[in-house]
Amino acid sequence: HGPVHFQIVANIANRLARILVKHKVEMSIVKNYDLSNEHAELVILLASIFHDLGMSISREGHEGYSLFLANNILHRVLDFLSIEEKTIVISDTLHAIIAHRSGGKPYTIEAGIVRVADALDMSEGRSRIPYEAGKIDIHAISAAAIDRVEIAEGKEKPAQINIWMNNLAGIFQVDELLKHKLEGSGIEKYVVVSAYLREGEENKLVKEFEM
Repeated sequence: HGPVHFQIVANIANRLARILVKHKVEMSIVKNYDLSNEHAELVILLASIFHDLGMSISREGHEGYSLFLANNILHRVLDFLSIEEKTIVISDTLHAIIAHRSGGKPYTIEAGIVRVADALDMSEGRSRIPYEAGKIDIHAISAAAIDRVEIAEGKEKPAQINIWMNNLAGIFQVDELLKHKLEGSGIEKYVVVSAYLREGEENKLVKEFEM
């Protein structure tokens, strides 16, 4: 089966966070509450794990349901923190969960990271755009066109996101899904996205953007 969605999102989000911190981008929990980068990583990990919990109730509006389900669990698993830290970590985690929905507006860097990481789980046809099984449409074809996603350190900007496609239809994922989630995430200014098309042995850069 390979890793499931929340594990992939957690890995990508953690990698993005560490690259940004290395390049002196201040995490919101550090800036706003004088807590540590470890607290920021905790928020990012928990939001990555729990962001789709509400899917067990309903796909439509699942982000809202995720909040209620996650809230109870978070109170139990974060007992090792002081009351003040626990309150801040839970609030920031719940905010990151709700901010991943399509019209969501992240107020924290951590929430922006989770929102973008969610959209980056797109390789090998694992698109987050829902499409009916067996239905051939641009969503399905485009999702199947993505081979691999890589998060690297950038040259001009802190983070470089490389996407390898086997078919130009993959551009739909990059434009419709990723660009949309990156816009207004609060981390768009730190990221460059490059999309490559595999042509035989060659990789041809077909799209590159920064915001």
